[in-house]
Amino acid sequence: MSQPPALQQSVTIGRQSTTQGAALVLGSAIVWSFGGTLARFLSIEDGWTIVFWRSFFAAVFLISFMLLRDGPRGTVRLFLQHGCAGHRRRAVLCHRLDLVHPGARLYHRRQYRSHPGRRAADCRTDQLDRLSRSVSRLTWLAIAAVIGGVAIMVSDSMNVAVSPVGDALAILIAFVFALATVVTRRYAHVRMTPAACFGTIVAGTVAAIMASGLSVTLPELGILVTFGALNFGLGLAFFVTGARLIPSALAALLGTAETILAPLWVALIHGEIPSLNTILGGTIVLIALLSYLSIEMWRQRRAAI
Repeated sequence: MSQPPALQQSVTIGRQSTTQGAALVLGSAIVWSFGGTLARFLSIEDGWTIVFWRSFFAAVFLISFMLLRDGPRGTVRLFLQHGCAGHRRRAVLCHRLDLVHPGARLYHRRQYRSHPGRRAADCRTDQLDRLSRSVSRLTWLAIAAVIGGVAIMVSDSMNVAVSPVGDALAILIAFVFALATVVTRRYAHVRMTPAACFGTIVAGTVAAIMASGLSVTLPELGILVTFGALNFGLGLAFFVTGARLIPSALAALLGTAETILAPLWVALIHGEIPSLNTILGGTIVLIALLSYLSIEMWRQRRAAI
């Protein structure tokens, strides 16, 4: 029995939105995965200096993005609308707090592939999302496989000295990033780009106060432009746009692509060969992600028939 034309059109539009959202979130993970590679090109000792310039160029990129997409009046309207409703203030707060992420990663210099904070967020995202929507059994199986793969990847770092402050920030980052993902999806009608932009401004302001100095060389400035505008700003633009269109569980799973790709770029560009556990764990994560996406695409095609 064929579906009514109006229903078929609605299903098609919904499928297209989901595909677009998934592509954007996956794009954000790919862009962010170059962060560790770019950081290794910098010899700046003060991490706050890096955070300042990275946040500054990210803010410039996001403002330029909104000006091109919405125009001057539309950009001003977006910023004003974010201060009008209580739930919008909460959404802005989440994205402001999430700006701790780059600062913690850079200031407490740990191996990028061994940083557990962002990866733990994949699990916490779905725990929070259960408050607003159910998670399928297939999704839980994929999450379990991803957690197992990530545990194998980070197992090498368990026997080395770690920073207590860095670990505490990693836990905070995991919770805040998960909360930001859920809020972005729950209030899908709210554009989060202004919140992300304001977050970069707050992070840059704090870093400017904490930094011992903001002077950098011209070559370092060029790397920081890429680090801030493309790696940070473009990744944020992709994520806050795409996460509104897909379930939080799917956004979290797609975000694991960063976990897989980050060691790969470091190995290819800097020659830092990952350990056997990193390769094994990354393979498990990749298989889980590809299997989940393949089954979901097959289910959607069957439902459309």
